[in-house]
Amino acid sequence: MRRQMGFGTIAIVAGLGGLLFGYDTGVISGALLYIRESFSLSGAMQGVVVAVTLAGAALGAAFAGALADALGRRIVLLFTGLVFVAGALLCAAAWSLPALIAGRLVVGLAIGVASMLTPLYLSEIAPPEKRGAIVTINQLFITIGAFLSYVLDYAMTFLAHGGGGHDVVWRAMLGLAAIPGAALLIGMALLPESPRWLLAHQQEEKAKDALTRLRPGRDSGEEFAALRQDIAEADKQRAPFSRLFAAGARLPVMIGVGLAIFQQITGINTVIYFAPTIFKDSGMTGSAGAILVTAGIGLINVILTIIAMRLLDHAGRRALLLVGLVGMFVSLLGISACFAIGLHAGGGHLVAVLVIVLIAVYVSFFAIGLGPVFWLLIAEIFPLAIRGRGMSLATIANWGFNMLVSLTFLDLLKGIGQSATFLVYAVLTGAAFLFTYKLVPETKGRSLEEIEAQMRG
Repeated sequence: MRRQMGFGTIAIVAGLGGLLFGYDTGVISGALLYIRESFSLSGAMQGVVVAVTLAGAALGAAFAGALADALGRRIVLLFTGLVFVAGALLCAAAWSLPALIAGRLVVGLAIGVASMLTPLYLSEIAPPEKRGAIVTINQLFITIGAFLSYVLDYAMTFLAHGGGGHDVVWRAMLGLAAIPGAALLIGMALLPESPRWLLAHQQEEKAKDALTRLRPGRDSGEEFAALRQDIAEADKQRAPFSRLFAAGARLPVMIGVGLAIFQQITGINTVIYFAPTIFKDSGMTGSAGAILVTAGIGLINVILTIIAMRLLDHAGRRALLLVGLVGMFVSLLGISACFAIGLHAGGGHLVAVLVIVLIAVYVSFFAIGLGPVFWLLIAEIFPLAIRGRGMSLATIANWGFNMLVSLTFLDLLKGIGQSATFLVYAVLTGAAFLFTYKLVPETKGRSLEEIEAQMRG
């Protein structure tokens, strides 16, 4: 029998996929300030450099479910680490704008796979009573990755001031992602496969071994029997892609895809990708200062995500979603008002400070609600027979609308102004609250099998 591993170690190594997701999506906010100088990019082309990664992510998510169902969760995550390394090195060595875009596309493919597969793998290896906290490790690592990218972006500004040149700065920012990519590759080589996947592929002895490694010092016989019964039922049902639109799956698909869309159109990634631009528009001067403030907000995101991990299995998923959406709505209205006041009163230091504070509040409420809860719910609500495909569909929607928001944000700022842009996001957040209140159930403390029965009912 293979050596047992601490469950915390397993979850942390698997969560490296989230760290890479966060780093590679966050690092572009600072790198873009230097890339646009190196290649003399217009606003539209800056949007393309950001959006091509998101297009790759949507494409990666489209294939992730089928690959994970066919080859296994572990082997696909292992390969994803290799793709992360290759994409980061290609970005760092990019000799032209097309080469940089190609590198960001490769990174996007890996992000899409990791964003869908990491919460799926974690949900399938976690004990029911700890699943909320364990799956949210993925979201925590996403926020840590984004925070690290902001810190490194700020550190690299000193390299630019020291004569390092724009090319050196952004290449270092993008290329450093190869380090955690290599850690994911090595770590996943040591981890067990999902017992659920092994049982579904008639590998019973390997499934028992994996479950024993995941539950050291604990009798896993009852859990194994429940897994076998659930998988036998799933085998009877079979699962063509059309099953996603059958009567029993419509509600989880509606919830998963709906939350995927709302997570993006409520504006969070305008902060992740363009925070320095927002702060400079509010009256802040200097790129280094804008990046430093962005790093501070990234730290707030990490801290609130840790708090959310403590709350998810106590307060519940639905309650955190509703509270988080209310906080996001109020703070977005405040940001819109600040920009309106600044426009008519000539801007100024006070407006910049208020915008920073309100964006920090907005990110805080996202971090306890829509941020972690979305990724957790899509790992819980789909029946086993279509779980991989269902999560893949929700993740495709998430990345597709992420790309849409990223492509339109700078044009919205230019076309209707900052105040109206954030007012639009506030209205959409209100719609997300109504959607959640009407449709999203509570899943805390229930096994995946119990949730599946509830959603069928």
